[in-house]
Amino acid sequence: MRTREGGRIDVDEAAVIARVRAGEAEAYAELVRAHTAPALRVAAAFGAGADAEDVVQSAFFKAYCTLGRFRDGSPFRPWLIRIVVNETRNTVRSSARHRAATGREAALTEAEPLIPESADPAVAAVEEERRAQLTAALDELSEEHRQVVTCRYLLEMDEAETAAALGWARGTVKSRLNRALRKLGRILPPDVLGGGGEKHE
Repeated sequence: MRTREGGRIDVDEAAVIARVRAGEAEAYAELVRAHTAPALRVAAAFGAGADAEDVVQSAFFKAYCTLGRFRDGSPFRPWLIRIVVNETRNTVRSSARHRAATGREAALTEAEPLIPESADPAVAAVEEERRAQLTAALDELSEEHRQVVTCRYLLEMDEAETAAALGWARGTVKSRLNRALRKLGRILPPDVLGGGGEKHE
């Protein structure tokens, strides 16, 4: 199984996992490199704030320790994201800290360049503003609605991957996404959700 993140990292996940299980622990670094950026975005978007890197490190460690229970043939990312979500929840609950939208946006931006370097600067500026508006609007949603929008829009996960990552049924993903988008539609300018984000059925 091949996975591509931002067009920059291409990893044969099944082969890497087999190597790790066979005792080649250093091969796990390939999975870490391939999935760190989306994991950081999830941790930041779900409220980890300044603790996002610690949360992600802990999630990768737990994933490594439980790799023996990973189901062969399944995509690695939704499985990892579910661990990141749980780690983030634990961190937020224990610290009881609240983060502002600006902090979340900064964490998202630092996690990975969201605009390709080759993009037209004007287009990049518009896209960056659009993403900032969406990120700020997420603060006005419930936790569940914020989670489903983050997975579908910021991480570009499909419905099945989102269901696996969040531990929900696909019907739940669909209904919560629809409700979240209706709320965002009342908050955001019309063009913010219309530019390529209409992936929900």
